[in-house]
Amino acid sequence: MITVKNRILKSVLLGACTIAAASASYAIISHKQLEDKKSIEQERLIASKLTEYTNYQAPAIQIAEEEISEDLEHTVKSGESLSSIFSALNLSREDLHKIIHSNASGKLFAEVLPGKDLVATINASGELEQLTYAKNPFETLIATRHNNAFDVEVLSKKVDYELASATGVISSSLFEDGKKAGLPEKLIMKLADIFAWDIDFALNLRDGDRFTVVFEKLFVEGQEFDTGEILSVEFVNQGKTYTAVRFDDNHGNTGYYTPDGNGLRKAFLQTPMDFAKISSHFDLHRKHPILNTIRAHKGVDYSAAIGTPVKSTADGTISFRGDKNGYGNVVEIEHGQKYSTLYAHLSGFKSNLKLGSKVKQGDVIGYVGNTGLATGPHLHYEFRIGGEHVNPLSAKLPRSMPMDNALLAKFKAQTQPLMAQLKQAKGEAIVAQN
Repeated sequence: MITVKNRILKSVLLGACTIAAASASYAIISHKQLEDKKSIEQERLIASKLTEYTNYQAPAIQIAEEEISEDLEHTVKSGESLSSIFSALNLSREDLHKIIHSNASGKLFAEVLPGKDLVATINASGELEQLTYAKNPFETLIATRHNNAFDVEVLSKKVDYELASATGVISSSLFEDGKKAGLPEKLIMKLADIFAWDIDFALNLRDGDRFTVVFEKLFVEGQEFDTGEILSVEFVNQGKTYTAVRFDDNHGNTGYYTPDGNGLRKAFLQTPMDFAKISSHFDLHRKHPILNTIRAHKGVDYSAAIGTPVKSTADGTISFRGDKNGYGNVVEIEHGQKYSTLYAHLSGFKSNLKLGSKVKQGDVIGYVGNTGLATGPHLHYEFRIGGEHVNPLSAKLPRSMPMDNALLAKFKAQTQPLMAQLKQAKGEAIVAQN
């Protein structure tokens, strides 16, 4: 279009020059003789055309402004939430609300963990265009702005599983010797949970006890990043062998069983804390350490640091939560019609638990303290059957129900390879020791 108009301009100017030259040659003739209305009108038209084209300006070429964005990188610190991070980065709280409530994946942004990286992409107008959070090595959350809303999706990488094993001998504690054997802390805790109904790791562990664990290692793109579940495990405690294998039943429930298919899960845990030491046993004729009088000690005391989590030893309902004289802060739980437990001298209670709350076996209900008549931080734990106090260390506790025949056949088929792997790991450990 610009080329066409330039050609018109050249032809008009050329015409104008020709006319100007002709006017000059005619100058020798009297001007009055040539002047008439037609020539005046012609000159006026030429002048207007010259003005139109000599003032012509080509339209400005519109060049799209390049989008400018900036990535704000933030490593999550202990105690931080997504809300506090948005405030620190001067991001819109309205955008935060839209992301969290966008869909089910959006809610995962509320679970940011210390040490993880968060990246906010800001456009030239200062608006949040994209929020990226590496949840773990194989899952990344991405929230992307579309108009006035956000779409949140989870990008997943393929996770590969590899079987591994570890063996160890107890010389100091399960925790220390487990770490020496190469087990991460979470698997040591899991091992203790698996045998919590049969072995009191606070009281009954002995030097020379040994363990063998078969577990999963997780890989992404050829790089190991974590451990998975314990698949089979053996623990020899005071000469007695305990064996467990992991199994998923027909209802999607996962548990640990003996090689014969008997569930290890009992109605009650052996102890309400992990790795605690018994400081005082059940004794109906004990001399009270503070009152200095003979006073029945109707429970077991576990010595532990203030703040150590205390767990419910069975499913039940909270029947009391509060202060109870010399017991200090107390939680009492009823487990059906027959059984009840008491947890005393707590420094505090688990939030959101109140009178009438339902709890599951292993749920944290409070924290070790020294409230009430206590010489130091510890947990006082009582166990009652039909309202009568009994020694929780020697009480006969009910077990879980056995498998039916159909489920037992499925169990055998799925767990035989895991038991074979456990046997192989034990054999390799013996060869290595010899």
